[in-house]
Amino acid sequence: MEKLKAIVDEALAELAGTLPADQTDNVAKVIEAAVIRGMLEGQHRAVDACIECGEEEQDIAHKIATAIREKNDLLIANLSSLR
Repeated sequence: MEKLKAIVDEALAELAGTLPADQTDNVAKVIEAAVIRGMLEGQHRAVDACIECGEEEQDIAHKIATAIREKNDLLIANLSSLR
């Protein structure tokens, strides 16, 4: 969570002076949503790669995919509670 806040703060710092003060919160929300979408897309690709592995590794792949999905769900719940 701290990393996401740091990414948003860094982006806002780069926009300092070019952004009206009343728009800062809106821009922060847009940046946060974009970072989350990008992270989730990467994790979905990781899950897909796990599922596409060979027959002998399917058990391990399913365990990894389940762990990734659980962490995604936890992350989304945590981010939703911040709003």
